[in-house]
Amino acid sequence: MSVGRRRIKLLGVLMMANFFIYLIVEVSKSTTQEDRGKEVIIPKSKFWQKHVPAKAYWNREQEKLNNLYNPILSILANTTVEENLISNASVLNSCEPDLSVISSVKDFENLPDRFKDFLLYLRCRNYSLLIDQLDKCKQKPFLLLAIKSLTSHFDRRQAIRESWGKETNFGNQTVVRVFLLGQTPPEDHFPDLSDMLKFESEKHQDILLWNYRDTFFNLTLKEVLFLKWVSTSCPDVQFVFKGDDDVFVNTNQILNYLNSISKDKAKDLFIGDVIKDAGPHREKKLKYYIPESVYEGAYPPYAGGGGFLYSGSLALRLNKISEQVLLYPIDDVYTGMCLQKLGLAPEKHRGFRTFDIEEKNRKNICSYTDLMLVHSRKPQEMISIWSQLQNLHVNC
Repeated sequence: MSVGRRRIKLLGVLMMANFFIYLIVEVSKSTTQEDRGKEVIIPKSKFWQKHVPAKAYWNREQEKLNNLYNPILSILANTTVEENLISNASVLNSCEPDLSVISSVKDFENLPDRFKDFLLYLRCRNYSLLIDQLDKCKQKPFLLLAIKSLTSHFDRRQAIRESWGKETNFGNQTVVRVFLLGQTPPEDHFPDLSDMLKFESEKHQDILLWNYRDTFFNLTLKEVLFLKWVSTSCPDVQFVFKGDDDVFVNTNQILNYLNSISKDKAKDLFIGDVIKDAGPHREKKLKYYIPESVYEGAYPPYAGGGGFLYSGSLALRLNKISEQVLLYPIDDVYTGMCLQKLGLAPEKHRGFRTFDIEEKNRKNICSYTDLMLVHSRKPQEMISIWSQLQNLHVNC
């Protein structure tokens, strides 16, 4: 190459370099102008905080589960999340009692029996369906009513069937119903009602029965197994109402609400009577008592378990994310934990009254027209309120 060509090439390189320097200076200028007047924040502590392991058992075990699902840690260990889960599958899904809990929880021997049982079988989710409803969602329902019940609550279930839980068609929108049950074995001092339940299921085709013990702490298990059932047997449902069998639900009002919301809102819909800034109760006599050795920290926002309404697409996501959240003894708090994992939070809706309405208004039918849920009501009250609401002559 001649000397002249070399000079021309060098000149071109210098011009390009000058151009990029000019751009950098201009960007720097504009950034400085934008930031002018802003106070420089000097950190008062170290940026990297030393990790302090949790003291409570549930929190420690949840941290371990978080690490298994952490893709960055997997890369550092030259593995994948899938490989981690496969290698730990026997532990993650074990239904054998985890005897290591006895030494891992400092006051295990002093805990109430319900906590011992819960912690020993914390990871077990493999329970089969004894009674299923394979054709329940054949018509791709608009709204699925899923009601938590106990085997012995025949009167509550029948009252719901005759009132707010009727399976109907509103135009092209189908409403279907299932009752969610576990087993009530003789060792828990329940009478054997299996033949009556079998007859009820054959007559009404709305019973889902799993082979786990139906206890208060196992309501979380009922939640997880139901979400799995939705994902496999009812994946096209548009909306789900899930609640207790002692609530009154204004199903017509729920349908009106669902038909009024946008598609964007419907996608992540989760509404109910939301509780915020709550934490575990430490008083041993309370129903919701949680020992400090079991859980520490605050609760995420959650909707009271009396009843809440959410989208079918969110139900599928909740089912998937529930694999990353350890079972927790309180089911509505657990659902809040799963929502938090998804980066979502339940929305408070004034139509959900899980703590009832004022006593002076309870017998006034007009008090129920704009509500979606009221807790609690007896079977006779459910039928009475529903009948009055259907009366076209009601003038509120």
